[in-house]
Amino acid sequence: MKKRVITVMAVVLICILGISGCKKHVGTPEDNAASGEEAEDGKADSQEKKLIGFSVIDMKNPYFITLENAAREVIEKKGYEFIMEDPGTDPTQQAVQIQEMIDKGISAIILSPVDWEKITPSLQALKEAGVRIINVDTQVREMDYVDAYIGSDNYSAGYICGEDLIERCPEGGKIAILECPTQNSINDRITGFEEAISKATKGFEVVARADTTGEFERALEESEKMLKEYPDIVAIMCGNDQIAVGATTSVNVARAKEVLIYGVDGSPDIKKELQKPDTQIAGTAAQSPIHMGQNAAEITDCILTGQKFEKETYEEVFMINKDNVAMYGVDGWQ
Repeated sequence: MKKRVITVMAVVLICILGISGCKKHVGTPEDNAASGEEAEDGKADSQEKKLIGFSVIDMKNPYFITLENAAREVIEKKGYEFIMEDPGTDPTQQAVQIQEMIDKGISAIILSPVDWEKITPSLQALKEAGVRIINVDTQVREMDYVDAYIGSDNYSAGYICGEDLIERCPEGGKIAILECPTQNSINDRITGFEEAISKATKGFEVVARADTTGEFERALEESEKMLKEYPDIVAIMCGNDQIAVGATTSVNVARAKEVLIYGVDGSPDIKKELQKPDTQIAGTAAQSPIHMGQNAAEITDCILTGQKFEKETYEEVFMINKDNVAMYGVDGWQ
């Protein structure tokens, strides 16, 4: 009898210990046997191998710096490790850096391609390695490789610039375009702009266009050439605000006071220009790199944790000009 009682007590003790072990990781913090510090350590261990890569066109561009800061903040708050590489507008360098991130064991990458076509081999390598791809800002050509896309309505951004120009120049005139064919976001903006001005009652003529590779220095050089060859142009449409800053500099040097300049982004630099009484900037189709970075990070987490997510997210764009710039402030992004 005594032996039987000891056996029963042993079984009961094993059951209690078993229940305690399961409960350790369920329920509220009060229910858990582990301390808060142990729980945090456990979370860190579980996500230790989950690295998130970040590769965009050019980290000298304030737009991408802001996007990266917004994404990094959310990613790191969720317990992942965030690693960033800057290709500096070089598609070959971007390919090398992406392979290095694959070798480091990234689980996902937030990616904006330097060249939307040349990025394809890197997309294939990422897929083969099981890395989830979150495409931001400018689309890759082969979208089938992408898990999610977050960007602005770039066509509309260009279109509203064209509409504004028609209103300001009802008599039409000669136009120059500063673009970047390797970036699909800029392609869409220029397409939207050209389709808008094609509907003008009196015609506009595009007399010059140049590939700036999205850089300030190239925009400065190309716009200087355009102004010398076509001193009677009425407007310069720029693929982004960094390009528009370059065009503004050359217009000021040439003292071409009648030329209107359009950009896309809504950057602090352009908003400060809009506050000047003699600015050449007509307006900028604004987007929010803060929202875009945050959304990209949230969707990355949803993908990695098996939650539902939107395959495509488009941020709203809107015109900022001299009349409303005070509403959006000039010290940061909207």
